[in-house]
Amino acid sequence: MKKLVLAIAFIGMGSFAMAQQTTPQDKQAKRAEMQQKMQQRDQEHIEKMQKDLNLNQTQVAQIKDLHEKRKAEMKAEFDKNKGERQAKMEQMKGKREQMDADMKKILTPQQYDKWQADRKAKMAERKAGMKGGKMMMKPMETATPAVN
Repeated sequence: MKKLVLAIAFIGMGSFAMAQQTTPQDKQAKRAEMQQKMQQRDQEHIEKMQKDLNLNQTQVAQIKDLHEKRKAEMKAEFDKNKGERQAKMEQMKGKREQMDADMKKILTPQQYDKWQADRKAKMAERKAGMKGGKMMMKPMETATPAVN
């Protein structure tokens, strides 16, 4: 029974992984759609500000210019730090591979396979949470003061 459940889990993860593969055209279309949504959201935000704050056209234009300037600054900062981020990602990847190798030495093959499957399932859960716009953070635990 355990083998059957494990086999079904692996098949499910395999099909899930296959469904996640995207082509460069898919990525470009998704990026364009996301940019369009962001522009629409920005426009709605400015319209709401105009209505709520009773802004005149000059103020609206100034706010739009300010938003565009801020976006350009943020993009420049993002591009500036891109190399550093990639280096950190490579460093983390190396540490993860080292941990995998160490765990493989410690665990039996069955334990290692189960550990890998659990890690992949948790990663898929986190990704699904991020796509849904939800943070996967646990609630903060409050410590009770010790009574002496």
